[in-house]
Amino acid sequence: MESIKMTLSEKIDRELEMALQEAMQDKDFADLVKRLRINKKMAKNNNSSLQDTCNELKNCRICQGLFMCKNKLNGHVLYPSVDGDSIKFIYMPCKYQKVQDKAETLKNDSLNDIKNAAMNKIDATDKTRLPVIKWLKEYYDNYEKVNTLKGLYLHGTFGSGKTYLIAALLNELEAKKNALTEVVYFPELLRNMKEDFSVVEDKIRYLQNVDILLIDDIGAESVTAWGRDEILGTILQYRMNNKLTTFFTSNLNINELEMHLAITKNSEDKVKAKRIIERIKQLTEDLELISINRRN
Repeated sequence: MESIKMTLSEKIDRELEMALQEAMQDKDFADLVKRLRINKKMAKNNNSSLQDTCNELKNCRICQGLFMCKNKLNGHVLYPSVDGDSIKFIYMPCKYQKVQDKAETLKNDSLNDIKNAAMNKIDATDKTRLPVIKWLKEYYDNYEKVNTLKGLYLHGTFGSGKTYLIAALLNELEAKKNALTEVVYFPELLRNMKEDFSVVEDKIRYLQNVDILLIDDIGAESVTAWGRDEILGTILQYRMNNKLTTFFTSNLNINELEMHLAITKNSEDKVKAKRIIERIKQLTEDLELISINRRN
């Protein structure tokens, strides 16, 4: 019986040895093993996971953003960490995920500023902001409770105060003209909906009907067909049909946004992206804001 056990053990070890030899033919795999400074036994026992890491690193090498991520966990790489005689595999954020995480931290830090934003607090000394400020003032002056005024697609440099400017207008309209307004950070909205599908229908209905809606930081989300077509498309179609004012902020101009929306993780669909862009154009006027980074 003992000899049979040894034979089985030897057979398994031989298969692991052959699998490792085959894997070592891949230069990326061999380089990873060398970089980790692990012995043959550790490499054999973790061969499958190490190959997963190699494949994900190869994906990262040709990736141009979170919207193109092909890894198991979006924006992350399964990476090995050597701990004595064992290897632990943890998900590490890629460079694009780190940028997004930093942006979201800054976004959360600025929420209180947005809640307290007011038009009389807007810094008008920066001349690059004057066209936007003029547009917002004219909108405020012309606003009525029942209105068909177009909103604004405000795009430009990171940290230039796009969200603050529009939030200041919305706060004034809510306080002085009884408008019902809502600001949604678009990437977070999609994440919350994915985490709890029971709220999706009610959320969509509310965002379809609120008097004035700001969809903040569109273009920063990871694009999926579901988020683009079922969520964003459904909301925008209703608001367009009912002429409800909708605002957008983005770091992307309208053409860049169209390219962003066209590519999901598993496919490319220019027609559906163009359909979203046409709705945005129907709902908004377009202004650019190139200014200093006010978050520094």
